[in-house]
Amino acid sequence: MRHREAADLAGSVALGVWAAFGVLAAVAVGGRGAPLELDRDLLEWSLDHRPATALALARAVTATGTGVLPYALVVVAALVTGRTARQRLGAALFGVVCLGTGQALRYGVMELARRPRPPYEDWATQASGWAFPSGHSTTAALTAGLLLVAVSLRAPRGKAVLWLLIGCWGAAVGLSRAYLGVHWFTDVAGGWLFAAGWLGVFLWVAARWLPGLFLAGGEPRPSTGEGSCGPRS
Repeated sequence: MRHREAADLAGSVALGVWAAFGVLAAVAVGGRGAPLELDRDLLEWSLDHRPATALALARAVTATGTGVLPYALVVVAALVTGRTARQRLGAALFGVVCLGTGQALRYGVMELARRPRPPYEDWATQASGWAFPSGHSTTAALTAGLLLVAVSLRAPRGKAVLWLLIGCWGAAVGLSRAYLGVHWFTDVAGGWLFAAGWLGVFLWVAARWLPGLFLAGGEPRPSTGEGSCGPRS
């Protein structure tokens, strides 16, 4: 796939995802942020299914969706993606900026939405701030997306297994937030859509204006009919 085609695809996907996020935000934030029936049903299910082992596992999983670890994973993805020192540095900056700006923008959206979290007495872990979109879900999904890009570009074999493991981790972090009662499920879904939309924007930028960031070489050059020593007679 040529760089322009990749940029068009990333841009189209991003537009579609942002449209879906807008619809979900309008539904989730409407009615003063009241939970949907699905949100209430899933919270009730989690309250009835919280054995000690499952709670410990959920808390361990949710802890991986914040702090230093996502940034460390992004840097590892950059080291895997780049073939030269310059590409590795550029990929690392790209990933860190994508993740950092995504978190900052997500925080701004959360302050605008101001959706309340589930009742405090239903929480099984600590949380702060408003609910929509979920911060852990956004961060983990963004990190997983960057890792998937790295695997797609560089993994010689076993891509399907790596894709599955990375995707399951990114989803599990978000689901753990709903299971632990600190987010409604629609907050988690909003985080996933937000992450996909923001990653799509960055991939569109990279494919359109930074084609050499991850991949060596650029677009094929048109043939000029000239040899290495000058024009042929």
